[in-house]
Amino acid sequence: MAEIATAHAPAAAAAASRVPVIELRNVSKTFGEVRSLSNVNFAVYPGEIVGLLGDNGAGKSTLVKTIMGFHRPDSGGEIFFHGRRIDDWSVARARALGIETVYQERALCEKQPIWRNMFMGREPRTRWGLLDVKRMREECSRLMSEHMGFTSAAVHPDNVVTTMSGGEKQGVAITRALHFDAELVILDEPTMGLSLTETKKTLDFVSNIKKAGKSAVFIDHNIFHVYPVVDRLYVLDRGKVAGVYDKSQISMDDLIDRLYRVARTGTLD
Repeated sequence: MAEIATAHAPAAAAAASRVPVIELRNVSKTFGEVRSLSNVNFAVYPGEIVGLLGDNGAGKSTLVKTIMGFHRPDSGGEIFFHGRRIDDWSVARARALGIETVYQERALCEKQPIWRNMFMGREPRTRWGLLDVKRMREECSRLMSEHMGFTSAAVHPDNVVTTMSGGEKQGVAITRALHFDAELVILDEPTMGLSLTETKKTLDFVSNIKKAGKSAVFIDHNIFHVYPVVDRLYVLDRGKVAGVYDKSQISMDDLIDRLYRVARTGTLD
């Protein structure tokens, strides 16, 4: 299936004047006889939320794991970060450059208080080498108020995570990523299993990423969750890019129609 050129010239012209936070060029990934990605070109620009859509087996997980450093591209594929080609791509390298992931499982220790989760693995210490608990609690309180919108005295840094709603847990994970200066936040189906109210809260947290001047990749099956908060969308099908769309140039109804067409025929022709 050939890659499909779509009508988003204004966005393409604007993007051309900026350097992507991350860019993948001609990236392929093969596992044995299975080619999960085939010559994929993908870019995320500063302050941009990019949606990644596709059915099961489309290659979304492989692409995301490549961005995260779990997979290295096959020979010929290149990864650029702020315009500089990175050859020693790995999980450690990606994280050192500021790529953070919020998994659908949320990766939180639910028996621990919010402040412990916020700083887990990156705890500030006193000059004597002890955990600076006072500082962590105070900073957590500030983050909860300024970034998560918690103003009630009933919600406190000492609250155990298990008492929070699904949307609030996602808020903790997203806020944690932003606090540690993530350049790019990968959101792996963050609304899966959430109620309508929790989903709305999570989407608000996603919007806060853009307000903070950071970038994100939002992976999901549910276009009704992705479309409202993204700037551009990539559609993957059988390891290839089936379409790239600027949201301002395509309605949700038209996008849904194209997704159905890809699912049925493997092409937009």
